[in-house]
Amino acid sequence: MPSIPETLRSFVAVIVTGGSSGLGKALIEHTAKLNPAACICNLSRNKPDINLPEHQLRHIACDLEKSSEVVGGAGQVSAWLREAAPAGRVLLINNSGFGSYGKFPAPSLEHQLGMVDLNVRAVVHLTGLLLPGLKTRGGAIMNLASTAAFQPTAYMATYGATKAFLLHWSLALNEELRGTGVRALAVCPGPTATNFSQRAGMQLGSVPDALSMTCDEVVDASFRALAAGRAQVVTGWKNKALVMFSARVPKPLAARGSAVMLKKYRLKQIRPSPP
Repeated sequence: MPSIPETLRSFVAVIVTGGSSGLGKALIEHTAKLNPAACICNLSRNKPDINLPEHQLRHIACDLEKSSEVVGGAGQVSAWLREAAPAGRVLLINNSGFGSYGKFPAPSLEHQLGMVDLNVRAVVHLTGLLLPGLKTRGGAIMNLASTAAFQPTAYMATYGATKAFLLHWSLALNEELRGTGVRALAVCPGPTATNFSQRAGMQLGSVPDALSMTCDEVVDASFRALAAGRAQVVTGWKNKALVMFSARVPKPLAARGSAVMLKKYRLKQIRPSPP
């Protein structure tokens, strides 16, 4: 099995969505450190606060919740690839996403629909637009799913369903891509120390530290899975144990179990919506 640096050096360009903070930012930083020659492109509304020269990190301002901006962003990425990295393998990392906690449709139906747009539609749309180029060049697609993908998740029903879609879509896509020179990897982290919880309407510290991983730990596990040629990775042994259990019980029972756990550890932490 090639090492992580060897694997990352096989890509001349890396495209990341949502690289302005959290896991996305960590993915960019690790990529730049392990493959200084890589051309890196970030698609998000905000520019990452990362000290890299402009020729190595290109930021394309893009609101991926909007279909028209996905099309425009994909066009800019394709042009950037032609200019910055005219030949060689490309890694596409679909990282952007957000969630919410509470009883559907809280905090608002608009929030729920935006979640579906970003977590599902934008991933399918951007990947579909860039896939012909990836097949020509060779490369890989890494999709950030979640351990929430393995069971119905009461109090975060829409979020869990979007991640279940992303997991199954990634695995099926990987099979369809056999023989094309491109493969897909579904990364399924559990609770991670990012600003995800804040956007979802939760206070810091709602998830016990014992159940949480750092961004660096998740990125390392993701790149190890990529190097190993895997189609799926659940990060962290505690998450693996939880997934193994939840995937083997009947779905109604899994839904009930997740409801009890999420209500106990998280629902009481939700901040009330402003009037």
